[in-house]
Amino acid sequence: MFGLVDGNNFYASVERIFNPALRSQPVCILSNNDGCAIARSQECKDLGVKMGQPIHEVPPHIRRQLKVLSANFGLYGDISGRIVSILRDLFPQVEVYSIDESFISFDGIPASDHKRVASEARARILQWTGIPCCVGIGPTKTLAKLGNKLAKKTSHGVMTALPGDPVLTSFPVEDLWGVGRKWASRLGADGILTAADLAASDSDTLRSRYGVVLARTQRELQGVVCADLQEVELDRQQIVVSRSFGKEAIELEDVQQAVATFAIRAAEKLRARSLQAGGVWVWVNTNPFKPDAKQYHPSKAFNLVAPSSDTREILMVAQGLVRAMYRTGYRYKKAGVGLLDLTPGDKVQGDLFAGVDPRSAKMMEVMDAANRKFGRNAIGFGAAAWRPKGKTLAKPVWAMNQKALSPAYTTRWDQLLRVR
Repeated sequence: MFGLVDGNNFYASVERIFNPALRSQPVCILSNNDGCAIARSQECKDLGVKMGQPIHEVPPHIRRQLKVLSANFGLYGDISGRIVSILRDLFPQVEVYSIDESFISFDGIPASDHKRVASEARARILQWTGIPCCVGIGPTKTLAKLGNKLAKKTSHGVMTALPGDPVLTSFPVEDLWGVGRKWASRLGADGILTAADLAASDSDTLRSRYGVVLARTQRELQGVVCADLQEVELDRQQIVVSRSFGKEAIELEDVQQAVATFAIRAAEKLRARSLQAGGVWVWVNTNPFKPDAKQYHPSKAFNLVAPSSDTREILMVAQGLVRAMYRTGYRYKKAGVGLLDLTPGDKVQGDLFAGVDPRSAKMMEVMDAANRKFGRNAIGFGAAAWRPKGKTLAKPVWAMNQKALSPAYTTRWDQLLRVR
C-alpha cells in the first residue's frame, strides 16, 4: 500500500508557524518578483483569489483584506526537510514528490495498522513542525493521491481509497492526478465525468484517443501498480537557473552580473548531484508584456572542451556568451543559464590537447564546504557583484522584488526568532 502525505496550504502554514498573527487570516504567497498568487490559505481561497492570479488583478476591496507575503523558498525548503525526516523514521520508504508532498510505503506494516501509523505521522508533523497534514492511502499512487484529496474534507485527515470504492462515482475526473483541465474537457465530451467513469472505460479506446499516460491512470484506478516509489532522484539531463529581474536592466554589466549569479547557482546544483556539464546555454529576454518596446530574445550555447563542474569554467563561458548576445538599446527583463549534457562526475572523458586541472575538484570542494558551514556566498565570485559595498550586499538592479519577505528564521543566525 502507498500513502501520500501533503502539507495543507503548505507555504501559508509555514509562515504561520513563526507569525501566529497570521492564523485565521487570508494569507496569500506571491511568486518571484511579487507577481502572482502561488499559495493561498483557506481564508484566501474563500475570498475568491485564484491560483496563479496576478495580484494586480485581484479587486482592491479583496486585496485590502489579504496578508500578502513574498515567497520565502529557503524557509519552506527547510521545513519540508524536517517533515521528510519525520516520515523516514516511521516508514520503510519515502519518495519526496514535491516540497509539500511525499509518497510513503506501508511495506512491513500490518494492514490493520495503516491508519494508526498514518495518524501518528500526521500528529508528529503537527507537533514537531506546526504543519497540518493530510494522508491518503491506496494500493496505487493515483488512489493514494485521490485519498489525500478526500482526507482534506475530513476532521481526522486520513482516508483510504480502493478500486471500486463508491466515492469514485462522485470524484470529478479533472481532480485526478495527471488529468488536468485540457483532458477533462475532452473526457467530459466522451461522457467520462468521474473517476469511476474513467476506471470503467474501454481500455483500448482510451489508449488510442488519449495515449499511454491516461491509460496508466486508468489501470492505477483499477488497482494495478504502474508507478513505484522512487527514493533516489533520477539523474537530470540538464540544470536550469532562470529569473525575471526586479527592474529592467539596460547596461551590459548588470546583465552579466545576473547571468554570473545564475551560473554560480547552477554549478552549485551540479556539484550537489555529483554531476558535470558538457555544455553551457545562456539566454536573455526583453519584456514580452510591453509590446510597444523593442523586443530581443537571443539564446546561445557552447560545448566545453571537457565536461566540468568547475564554477570558474562555467562562469567564463557564460560571460562570453552574454557579451556575444548583448545589444545596446534594449531593456532586458529576464535571463537564464542552462547546463547541458550532464554526466556523472566520476566519469571523465579525457582530451588529447586539454588536461584536467587536478586542483579544480579540490578547490570547488573547499568552496562548497565553506558556503555550507558559514552560509551561501561566504565565498563568492566578483563577477556576481559579491559584496560590492564592504560587508553589506548591495541590491543590484536585476534583483527580485520581495517587498514582503519574511525572515530566514531557520537558516540565518541574525534572523532567528526572538522570544520576549
